[in-house]
Amino acid sequence: MKNTRLVYSTDPKDNIQCPECKELKAECRCQPEEAVEGTKFTIVFRLEKNGRGGKTVTVLDGFPRNEAYVKELSKELKAKCGVGGSFTLGEKHAMIEIQGDKRDQLKKVLDAKGLKYKGM
Repeated sequence: MKNTRLVYSTDPKDNIQCPECKELKAECRCQPEEAVEGTKFTIVFRLEKNGRGGKTVTVLDGFPRNEAYVKELSKELKAKCGVGGSFTLGEKHAMIEIQGDKRDQLKKVLDAKGLKYKGM
């Protein structure tokens, strides 16, 4: 019998590194932020329950990858709806999560801002 065991590597060279900050690509913060132009993107609405303990969450996806813009907008949306939420920056797009089914209230706020959306 051969005495072998499975070995895992945590060597950063095995994972793809960012050439600028030497962090792993998943943890890299130096990706360029997109310019925000109101008519250049369309927000996609969806309701999610999976993996959230049965709670409903309204997800707005398709924002440009600009942390300052998304952070400020999510703060405003949470305040107008009177609920909690969060935002995440993905590789291509940013996403805002608002607790509960707040599609009607969010629609009014986005209309006032002149942002396009779909999936209502």
